[in-house]
This record gives sequence, C-alpha cells and structure tokens, in this order.
Amino acid sequence: MIKSMTGFGRCEVLEGNCKFTVEMKSVNHRYLDVNIKMPKKLGFFESAIRNELKKYVQRGKIDLFITYEDFSESTVCIKYNRNTAAEYLGYLKSMAQEFGLDNDIRVSTLSRYPEVFSMEEQTIDEEEVWNSLVKALKGAVEGFTDTRVREGQHLADDLIVKLEGMLTHVAFIEQRSPQIIEDYKKKLQEKIQDLLLDATVDETRLLTEVTIYADKICVDEELVRLKSHIETMKQSLLEGGSIGRKLDFIAQEMNREANTILSKTNDLSVSNRGIDLKTEIEKVREQIQNIE
Repeated sequence: MIKSMTGFGRCEVLEGNCKFTVEMKSVNHRYLDVNIKMPKKLGFFESAIRNELKKYVQRGKIDLFITYEDFSESTVCIKYNRNTAAEYLGYLKSMAQEFGLDNDIRVSTLSRYPEVFSMEEQTIDEEEVWNSLVKALKGAVEGFTDTRVREGQHLADDLIVKLEGMLTHVAFIEQRSPQIIEDYKKKLQEKIQDLLLDATVDETRLLTEVTIYADKICVDEELVRLKSHIETMKQSLLEGGSIGRKLDFIAQEMNREANTILSKTNDLSVSNRGIDLKTEIEKVREQIQNIE
C-alpha cells in the first residue's frame, strides 16, 4: 500500500490514576525527523518512543505531543532535611553568642528557612507507566497510519490517471514521427524540382538527405525509455511500499527524455505534445513529494 507523508492521529488512555494523551501529525520531509514534546519526568522514554515510531514510519517530519496526568491523591512527599536544620541552628547560636543576642529561635521559625522542608515527587513505576504510554502511542499511530494510507491511495489513483494521460501523448508522437519524415521528403523533393526546373530528382541523393534528417530528429529511443519509465512507475504504485524516493528518481528520468524529444523536433504538433508531457511530469513530481 502507498502512504502519504501527511497524517494525524490521537489517542487517550486512562488506566488507574494515570491518563496519557498522545497526538501526532506529520508533513513532507526527505528523511524521518521526529520532534517529541512531553513532560520532563517521561524524558527517559524518548529513545523507546523513537524506536516504536520507526516500526511504522520511514519518512516525514513528525511532531509528537504527549501529556501525562496523575490523579493520585498525593504525587509528592515532604522531606525533612535534618542536617540543613542543624546547620542553620548552629549558626544562629553562634550569632547569639557573638553579638550578645537572645536566642529566640522557635521550631516554627526554623521550619521556614530554605531547604529545611522540601517537596519531592514520588518515584513512578517505570514499567507500569510505559505500558500505559505505549498503548496510547500505538493507538495514535494506528489512527495516524490510517489517514496516511487513505491519502496515499488517493495519490496513487491520481498518479495512475496522469500516467495514462502521458501514454496518450507518447502514442501521438510515435504516430506522428514517420509522417514528419515523409512530409520532409515531399518538401525537399518539391524544392529540388523547383530549383532544377522540373528536372529529374536524384532519388539516391534525396534518400540520403532524408535519412540524415530522419536520424537527426529520431526520438524512437527516447519514446521507448519514456514508456518504460511510465510503466515502471505504474507498477511500483500498484505494488506499494515506501517508494517515494524511487518514484522521484523515475520522474527525473522521464523529464530528461521529454526534454530530449523537445530539443530534437521542429514539428509544432510534436512540440505541443512534448510540452504537455513535461507539464504532466511536473505534476507527477509534485504529487510524488507527498509519498513516503
């Protein structure tokens, strides 16, 4: 199946006292570029999250947003720092003695000094948290993948229609090419007869000139290669997979053949078809940029 590089997915998982919400969206990119925004306390999961995403995505710029809510009654604990309190108290006694002051320190006063009491977040069960997080991640990825597949199929269908249209231009040029040579032969013969006042034309010399001209404007090889590229691209679209880079390379080769055809011809109808070919190839290249 063909996947677009644009997509969106979202999933919420509520288990126990924890709730995870994962949202992800992507746009076109030459490689896989993942930007993750999540709470700092989940930072140690970043490598595992990236590895999980690589199972489903090969290309695209992905923005991943993770929110974590803990509904436990208490997610922090109070820590009494005895050594800090003792150090404060020691300095205060020294000050009282040194300056002849009353030592009026009370517990309530000492407790308000910095770091005597501190709040600490309780440690989390990493395995339990990861099991919930990966469920939300996979749910978001599934929705994300579904949107990419649907969009990818639309792209593939549109590209196949464009490729079929390109084959009609190729067929016209194939049919027109022999007629161009025949028209040239007739014009050359008439011109020679006019110059020689209706004298007999040297057929051998005429055929030589026509052969040289035919060889100069011959686009048979270009048409064969162009048809081959079109068929290869169609087959790749039908087979599916991560083929964006391959299709882009084929489109470049198609454009090269179309340019050669245009450079060789001096026939207006063939030139117009060559321009139409280049226009369709450019449209195809634009669409391919959206394929993974």
